[in-house]
Amino acid sequence: MDFYKFCINKKEIKTMKAYLSGAMEFAEKEGADWRKKMTLWLKANLNHSSFDPVVNSAKLIKNERAQEYRKWKISNSNRYSNFIRKCINQDIHIVKNEIDYLICLWDKNVLKGAGTHAEVTISFDNNKPVYLVNKLSKKDLSGWIMACSTEIFKDFDSLKLFLLKKYNSNA
Repeated sequence: MDFYKFCINKKEIKTMKAYLSGAMEFAEKEGADWRKKMTLWLKANLNHSSFDPVVNSAKLIKNERAQEYRKWKISNSNRYSNFIRKCINQDIHIVKNEIDYLICLWDKNVLKGAGTHAEVTISFDNNKPVYLVNKLSKKDLSGWIMACSTEIFKDFDSLKLFLLKKYNSNA
């Protein structure tokens, strides 16, 4: 087969994509550190891509000229709510339509927010696996979130071992 026919007949290999869910609003650096580490690990070990809402929100903030959006919560609540709705709509669309599974860090920082709760529930409702790294005591873990979770892990190392067994065709 010549190169042209190869290019025409070549099928694109779709890699799996994870959504990295967890606290942002009340988390240090919006939870960017664990998401960056997980993104690199997923790519290096499973060749999976990820959706990092921290990175995506930064792009939306720039595109919408919303660098001061956190101040709007107090000074201009309508403007703040309209901007946050754009973030919410994007995240819902991505969880429903663009990912294969969701990885969630469930810690004390999610308790004051709502986005992580919604992402876990939407993923569950769309039959997408939810892999939860729980940092709370079992008695403090919401029954709703527990029921929406496909698997629950005590730490990221346990999650990574599971993901290697489940998704690594070389294992």
